[in-house]
Amino acid sequence: MCPHALIPYKPRNPKTRLSEVLEPGEREKLAAEMLEDVLCTMREMCCMPVIVATELFDHEVTQITVTDADLNQTLNEILPTTTRDCLIIMADLPLADEASLKRLVTTGKDMAIVPGRGGGTNVIYLKEPWKFRVAYYGASFLKHMKIAEEAGLSVEVIDSFRLHTDIDEPDDLVELLIHGKGRSRAYLEELGFTLSDEKGRVGAVRKR
Repeated sequence: MCPHALIPYKPRNPKTRLSEVLEPGEREKLAAEMLEDVLCTMREMCCMPVIVATELFDHEVTQITVTDADLNQTLNEILPTTTRDCLIIMADLPLADEASLKRLVTTGKDMAIVPGRGGGTNVIYLKEPWKFRVAYYGASFLKHMKIAEEAGLSVEVIDSFRLHTDIDEPDDLVELLIHGKGRSRAYLEELGFTLSDEKGRVGAVRKR
């Protein structure tokens, strides 16, 4: 049986580092489409997703609104009351697929974790979530490893391209255009983004 999945999500003014290539409304739409790609993968795994959002928005999936935009506080109120295994997966991982996530949920350790670039944390799988607390922002991967050690939890660090690739910077759009298969890639193409390999370096360019 697949675990419950907690999905942090920011519906308003997300992905500010994409501002140089996307207008505010386009960034919100791309974030929404990436969320849908993640939710599609959750459905393929028969997971029960819960969106942990910075504000209430129109969606049929169960939502929990982050108190005062404090993601850590909200998740740390949820985890002690969770009576079964769970995933915490970011909403900006449109390349996530069933095979990559199964590597986490079949771990032989107490938990599995996927680091993000720059010291962040993209996905955590917890067999006993009531024994763990999160500390996102900054070098959260190192924080989470220390928390696991202090809690006596064994950890498997998962090396996965599909779960490592979050979409934050303009250069990240290249990976989405090459490897994406869902709604977020289709939206980029709708906006006119294509691949360019000028001077031997692949990039994402927008045709107006």
